[in-house]
Amino acid sequence: MTGMTYTAAFDVGTTQVKAVLVDEQGTARVCASSGLLPIDTTDGRVEQNPEDWLQAFIEVSRDLLTKAGKILEHFKSDQVTGIIMSGQMQDLIALDAQGQPVGPAILYADGRAEEESAELTEMYGADSFRARVGNPCDGSLPIAKLMWMSRHQPDRYAQVRHVLIDAKDYLIWWLTGAYCGDMTACSTAGAMDLYSGKWRKDILEASGLDAAIFPELYWPWENVGTSTPGASAATGFAPGTKVYAGMGDAGASTLAGGVFHPGQCNINLGTSGWIATVTERAVTDRTGMVNLAYLGTGSIINTVPFLNAGNVHAWATGVFAGGGPAVGDGDPYRRMGHLLESSPAGARGVICMPYLVGERFPMMNPSIRGAYVGISSGTEACDLARAALEGVSYSIRQGLDLLGTPIERVTLIGGGTREPQWCQMLADILDAPVQVLDDAHLMPAVALAELVSVVKQTGSSSRLNLEALKKLVEVNLTGRVYSPNEANRQVYEEGYSRFQRLYPALDSLRQASSDAFVPHGW
Repeated sequence: MTGMTYTAAFDVGTTQVKAVLVDEQGTARVCASSGLLPIDTTDGRVEQNPEDWLQAFIEVSRDLLTKAGKILEHFKSDQVTGIIMSGQMQDLIALDAQGQPVGPAILYADGRAEEESAELTEMYGADSFRARVGNPCDGSLPIAKLMWMSRHQPDRYAQVRHVLIDAKDYLIWWLTGAYCGDMTACSTAGAMDLYSGKWRKDILEASGLDAAIFPELYWPWENVGTSTPGASAATGFAPGTKVYAGMGDAGASTLAGGVFHPGQCNINLGTSGWIATVTERAVTDRTGMVNLAYLGTGSIINTVPFLNAGNVHAWATGVFAGGGPAVGDGDPYRRMGHLLESSPAGARGVICMPYLVGERFPMMNPSIRGAYVGISSGTEACDLARAALEGVSYSIRQGLDLLGTPIERVTLIGGGTREPQWCQMLADILDAPVQVLDDAHLMPAVALAELVSVVKQTGSSSRLNLEALKKLVEVNLTGRVYSPNEANRQVYEEGYSRFQRLYPALDSLRQASSDAFVPHGW
């Protein structure tokens, strides 16, 4: 191997797998992405096939290396000396003794295990549970889902010998043979002690689960193995390429957003979304807050997660912008941008509750669904489109209010940042400047590659030079800043006040409708 070395960084999301090749200075040189990944939402379930992640990963890896060979002079695959990934967290990925999936992965947005989580809460105690894992016990937690599987799918459960929590960890197993998980992602499992970074056997015993099936825990920068000959033959990476534990997607986005102390906030506009800041303690006295291990002891991500973010953008684009190339502009997202421009701030009084798939904040309610309020004879499609994204933005403001920390800096990451109207909307509704990072959709992966660069500088993955990491991340915090438009302040203050009052009314209406309607034959 000669010349420059690179890190291949991947993001295994709900909708696609993205990859970027990053050089020693932390600069993205080549990128690639997969097509859209299928997702099963039949009968309220939210599931994906891990084999779809794997096939997308293999295709993207080969595409990345092929592009590198064309773009980078004298590039050889053995110049890639490290592989690191981020991925969707809070999944239940059940594997058999050979590491093969035992059915589809049950994703983070699937809250089917409400009864099991309620039982665990009663057995263990809500306050005790939250004090130990830093998060409430609810039906979206992997341990609750595993309890659900043991009761409702006993034949499937009987085959389970390994459980993984993050989509990327299935790919790491395939690459290296290691069953592992990173501290950030496994904070969402419902059984990891947030402070010791170890599985709590007492919680697993209360759940009736075997601690032996859970993965070995690592910090994101630790080397967990190397690429096997078989995996290398499939992907094109050199055999023996180091593979690092990586980081759950919320942690990678927090790092990419340059969030290292309170007041620095990152907002992710992916399929789902979240707001994150960092403190030295778990915040357990505010409903809706999720706490994650971050970059070492004494560093906790305080995050407010949302199920509805970029998915609302995609839905509104499909419904209001035609969803296809046959009408007008060939790009439906460009047509969506035109619609947003055509509606004034406040969407002419229309408010949207954007709960397409249930929600985790401001309430944990997998059954709630969305609604429009304030439609009149003057309402146009552009107003409905704009109101959908204003609704998500109002939810995000609620999350920032929950964090309760004066804003020092807000960075935006995720595919939703490609819509400038939405970015301006957020600045107006939050009444704060927001910075959209250049190549925002790739920055979480780039930040993880920077983590590997720092590890290479020290020559060991057993410890992290946090100051060196901060300096490297700060260099890449470039991008357009959207400042709030003072003329829109009063409109959005009134809209936000209305939005806050709507959920209780909407939920009471849903419950009344459910009580009144009993399907024939029940």
